[in-house]
Amino acid sequence: MDDGVPVRFWLGFAVRLCSTDTFKVAQIIGKPDLAPAAWVKRLVTSCDHAPATPLDAVQLMLESEVGQSVGEVFERFDVDPIGYASISQVHRARWRGDKSDIVVKVQHLGVQDIMMTDIHNLQAFVLYIQKTDVKFDLYSVTKEMETQIGYEFDFTRESNAMEKLQKKKKENNKRSPVVVPRLIRNLVTRRVLVMEYIDGIPILNLGDEIAKRGMDPGGKVAAAQSSKKILQSLTLAYGQMILKNGFFHADPHPGNILICKGSEVALLDYGQVKDLPDRLRLGYANLVLAIADGDPVRALESYRELGIKTLSKCEDEHKEMLKLAVTMFDTKLPPGVTMLQHFSEESSIKKIAVQAFPEELFSVLRTVHLLRGLSVGLGINYSCAEQWRPIAEEALFRAGRLKGELSKFLAIQNVEMFVYVCVHKKL
Repeated sequence: MDDGVPVRFWLGFAVRLCSTDTFKVAQIIGKPDLAPAAWVKRLVTSCDHAPATPLDAVQLMLESEVGQSVGEVFERFDVDPIGYASISQVHRARWRGDKSDIVVKVQHLGVQDIMMTDIHNLQAFVLYIQKTDVKFDLYSVTKEMETQIGYEFDFTRESNAMEKLQKKKKENNKRSPVVVPRLIRNLVTRRVLVMEYIDGIPILNLGDEIAKRGMDPGGKVAAAQSSKKILQSLTLAYGQMILKNGFFHADPHPGNILICKGSEVALLDYGQVKDLPDRLRLGYANLVLAIADGDPVRALESYRELGIKTLSKCEDEHKEMLKLAVTMFDTKLPPGVTMLQHFSEESSIKKIAVQAFPEELFSVLRTVHLLRGLSVGLGINYSCAEQWRPIAEEALFRAGRLKGELSKFLAIQNVEMFVYVCVHKKL
């Protein structure tokens, strides 16, 4: 695709999608992993902020949902939201008679119809670009977006997901690698959600904080250790959620990650969670082992099991298929590379057309690309597939699909020792 009329027309179309009360489109398309640089620049600059709902409209929403006025329920309710996005905004507050701060998540009025219209327009957009440069089944991706975003408008579903993930993380660890906010159950409705306030730094601002720490002697060493701990916590948490539980936080946008005291990581916003069927969970576990071992035959088997259909005319098809798997589902970058050029002529996505991609795997792919972006930003090049190997092995072993002696890592029962091995021996 050149810089002619089709590009200008569709760029303008995509930007207009972002000019409404939603910027989900920008979050998905406006990433170097998924779009050419010119597209990313236009989308990001056009969709940098979502508009906040005025306080009087927030108060009306709360009163209609809760049946009481804001003054009756809260001793303090901050006028300005501490965060806002396409579907809702969050205000810091305090109960009457309580000394602890809480956060109140309130849905924007009338946003659902606008959002769904945008998604349908986006589907028309991707059907066009699939006929040009992008030989990837993006339409299936937008269908999964439609399903997942639809869930976000029911905060009672989100509250149930938070409680389920709280339970799972306690089952998996003596000390959880991430923090899930504690829900306040007595004030949850379809459009209002109340939870504990977590004090932390948005991960987007982490670079500024590391720079501040680097000003003192030894600060750079401390910052590097902090970065490793943050990345390790997210990697371990998502490995357990995806491969062990099959139920995971499926909206890993940087705005949903807070860095707390002691480099502890908190995950926010559980409107999008994914319940991965065992067939896909185990198929993906098999693909993780293929990537970690550099096994192209196993990668091809995993493609078939997962329902990823490809068309290739490459001379070395097996090599390119494995390269494609690494591009889609691993964080490791070649030496000296800080960004994969998906749209270059040498890209595996250019050489191999992905004709069908399971909708339900999009959330997994999105998570891996987030971790890759974070690793580049933190200056740490590592393979999440290698880190997830023991979790994938355990999943396949428990399903009766892995024979013979297991990895030495599976003998490690103490979670903190497992974390130490992952971080200090691998990263």
